[in-house]
Amino acid sequence: MDETAFRQKLSEAIVRPCTFGKSVLTRCVGCEHSDRVQIAEREAVTCRNVASLARCTALHGHLRHSFTFALGKVHDDDVLSHAQEMRVQCGGLKGLQYVLNDNAEVDNVDALLENAVRMWGDLAEIPYSQVVHAAALCYKGRHG
Repeated sequence: MDETAFRQKLSEAIVRPCTFGKSVLTRCVGCEHSDRVQIAEREAVTCRNVASLARCTALHGHLRHSFTFALGKVHDDDVLSHAQEMRVQCGGLKGLQYVLNDNAEVDNVDALLENAVRMWGDLAEIPYSQVVHAAALCYKGRHG
């Protein structure tokens, strides 16, 4: 299957792609609302909960912005390599969990975000500089 046909099948099969799908696929994190879907010998992740997806998408935006300097980027909308995106996703989620609980294991992204909102009132109020610092300690990538 060529890449264009794959992308078309993917968009037909997955109504709500998981914002943190890369980190779920690598088993860096887990989420109660994620489902793995097989398409043309590839695997993708979909989200079963609209509200959770919206909250994850908002968090990802905050993480992308907060990681800009750490990734050596000038703008937070620059294209990221796979490794950089994994730092944002895995590192960001593990860093957030560590800031909340002194533990970097993320078994359920949705529960983590609920706890963060309970703690700080809003995703915008999370101390992202602490999260980025904790991410450097909690996530080393494939070679770390």
